[in-house]
Amino acid sequence: MKKVISLTLVFVMLFSFTVPVSAKEYTMWGGDIPVVMIYGDGQPIYNKEGEKIFHFKEMLNMIGDSASDGFTEATINILMPFLLEGLLEDKWDNYYAALEKEFGELFSEARFNEDGENWNGSGLGKDALDLLQYNRTTDKSEGRGYFSAYDYEFFYDWRQDPLVTADEFHQFIQDVKRVTGAEKVSIISRCLGTTVVMAYLQKYGLDDIHGVSFNGSVAAGGEIISEAISGKFTVDVNAINRMLSDFETLGWFDLDSFITSSIDLAAKTLMVTGFEFNETEIYAKLAQGVTSALTLSTFFTWPGYWALVAEEDYEDALYYVFGKENSEKRVKYAKLIEKIDNYHNNVMKNIDNIFQDIKDNDIKTAVIAKYGFQLAPVVESRDLVADQFATVKRASFGATTSTVYEPLSKEYIASRQAEGKGKYISPDKKIDASTCAFPDSTWFTKGITHSEWTDFETSILYKVVTADKQLTVDDFEYTQFIVYDNETETAYPMTEDNYKTESWTANKEYDKPQTQEAKLFASIIAVIRWFVELVRFLVNIYEANQV
Repeated sequence: MKKVISLTLVFVMLFSFTVPVSAKEYTMWGGDIPVVMIYGDGQPIYNKEGEKIFHFKEMLNMIGDSASDGFTEATINILMPFLLEGLLEDKWDNYYAALEKEFGELFSEARFNEDGENWNGSGLGKDALDLLQYNRTTDKSEGRGYFSAYDYEFFYDWRQDPLVTADEFHQFIQDVKRVTGAEKVSIISRCLGTTVVMAYLQKYGLDDIHGVSFNGSVAAGGEIISEAISGKFTVDVNAINRMLSDFETLGWFDLDSFITSSIDLAAKTLMVTGFEFNETEIYAKLAQGVTSALTLSTFFTWPGYWALVAEEDYEDALYYVFGKENSEKRVKYAKLIEKIDNYHNNVMKNIDNIFQDIKDNDIKTAVIAKYGFQLAPVVESRDLVADQFATVKRASFGATTSTVYEPLSKEYIASRQAEGKGKYISPDKKIDASTCAFPDSTWFTKGITHSEWTDFETSILYKVVTADKQLTVDDFEYTQFIVYDNETETAYPMTEDNYKTESWTANKEYDKPQTQEAKLFASIIAVIRWFVELVRFLVNIYEANQV
C-alpha cells in the first residue's frame, strides 16, 4: 500500500478486423534532411563529481531509501510541533517553513537557487555530454547516404529556462548544418522538449527548419503540473483506482483487487456522507501554504517545469507558489519569477502566432497525441481523455474531446458531420480532430502512454518532417486514429470494433450517481465487493501459508 501511495505522490509532483501495420515495416530512414531529436526530462542529473543526484525513474527508490534511513520518522517528529501549533493556535507559517526545509533536504543538490539558476554545477552526465559533442561534430550520412531519426540527438539540462536551452539548441542546429552541409534540418520533439522547440522557434524563427513535429507535447500546458500547483487540486478516488489499474496493466506492480475494492468502498462511503475534503476548513487553511512549501522544496525552482503551466492557470500558480503581490516570497524569488514570466509572456502566449508562421512558411508539420489512460487523479481535469500526464486537448493543440465517462454528444457529432467534418471524429466518439491547429497532420494513438515513445510513432513523424511536401493522415496506410498493441508492437487503424483498449471501465452511474438513492445503492455494491475481495484475500493468505 505504501508503494501505491508513493506512486500517487509522484504523479502530483509527476482487436481489429483490419489489416495490421507490422512493426517490422516501421522505417526511420529517408532523404537528405538531417533530423534533430530532442527529448523530455528523461536524462539523469549528476553533480560535479559525476555522482547521480536525480533521476525520475529512481524517485521511488529515493523515497524508499529515505524512509529506511529514518527520514520519515525524523520529519514527522520535526513537523509535528508546528502542525500542532497551526491546529491549536491557527499559526501555520512555521509549519510551512519546516515542511519546505525538511522536504528540501531530499532534493537539495538538484534544486536551483532562488534566482532559478544552477548553483552547484550539476547537470548532464559525462556520457550524454560526450555523445552530444560527437553528434555535433560527425557527419553520420557518410557511407550510406541516409539520415536516421536518432542520428542527431540533442541533450540538455531540462531543469533550466527553455529560452536558455533554445540558445544551446540553436547552436546545435548550426553545428549539424555545418557538419552535414545541409541547408535545413527537421525536428522531432517529445514531452518537455516541445517547450524548448517552441522557445527556439519564437527566438530564432524558421530559416533553418524544414519540418517540425511534436509527440506527447506539453508546450500548451501539462495538467499534472499546471493544475496541481494552481489550486485546481482534488482527490478523485475512482480515478485513483483507474490509475492503479493502468499501472498494473503496464507491469509496474502486481495489484491485489482487495486494495482497489477497499479504495472503492472508501469513495462510496465518503460519497454517501457528502464529505468533500476540498470544502473543509483545514483544506482552506493548508492548500496554498502546503502547495508553496512542497513545490519550492522539490521541482519548482526549475524554470523548465514552469513552462508547463497553461495560460489559464498561470496567475493562480504564481499565487499558490509565491503568494500575493509584493509578498516575502515574491521578493525572495523575484529573478526566478522574471525568468518564468519571460517564457510565459513571450512563448506560451504566442503559440498560435508560432503555428501561423509555420503554416505561412510551409514547414512540414506533424503532431501525435496519445490517450487511453487515466490522467493524474489529483487534478480537476482528471476525467478528460488523456495519456496519464497531459490531456489530448493540449497535446494535440486544440482537439475537442469528451470525458472518460461519456462520448461526444450525438448533437455535436451531427453538427460536425453537417459541416463536412465527420471524418475528424474518432471511432470511439471521444475526439474531434477538426479543431486542432493542424487537423490533417495530427495523429491520435490509443494504447501508448505518455512515457512510451515507439518506433511506430517516430516513423510517422520522421516521414512527415523529411518529406518534400506536407503529408497528411490520408497519405498513410493507417488512419488518423490508431490503436497500438504494445505486446506485438503492432498498429491498427481504429474501428468501432477495436477501440476499447483501456484497462478499466468508467461507469458514471456508479462512480458519480446523482441521487441519494443511487449513492446508497452504489455504496451497497461497494460493500459487497469489498467483502468478496476480503474473503478472497484471506484465502490467498491461508493457501500461501500452507505451502
